[in-house]
Amino acid sequence: MKKIISIAALAATPIMANAQNNNNNNIQGLNEDVFNACAAIFTAGLFMIFILAIIKRIMDYRIKNKIVEKGIPENIASSILQTSPNENRNTNIKWFALLTGIGAGLTIIYYTLPLGIHSLAIMAFCIAASFLGYYFFLKQSEK
Repeated sequence: MKKIISIAALAATPIMANAQNNNNNNIQGLNEDVFNACAAIFTAGLFMIFILAIIKRIMDYRIKNKIVEKGIPENIASSILQTSPNENRNTNIKWFALLTGIGAGLTIIYYTLPLGIHSLAIMAFCIAASFLGYYFFLKQSEK
């Protein structure tokens, strides 16, 4: 719950900062500089999450090698090495679908300037379409 509130507050900050601007040229309600800053922050966040996921996988691999080298009994090793049921094998495909949807959305937005509320709608539909494609992939891979 705290994460949701924090993310909502962080997302609303540029809008509140833009509310102080009385410029009549900004009719659409979204300044291009604010959009660029938010996009840069979002991209940096995705990049950091990606790096953390890679580091986690490397550390998991190293701990598995140490367990094998030390000769820990099989029942203890299996309990340590057991993957959680929440860990999905298709995580890479999910990230591929999500990043492809974001890339497609940003490409469409670039060719449909000026930025505005339609840009957010385009992003929402592209990300939703990418998750729909991922859902169909999961359904197909279950068969």
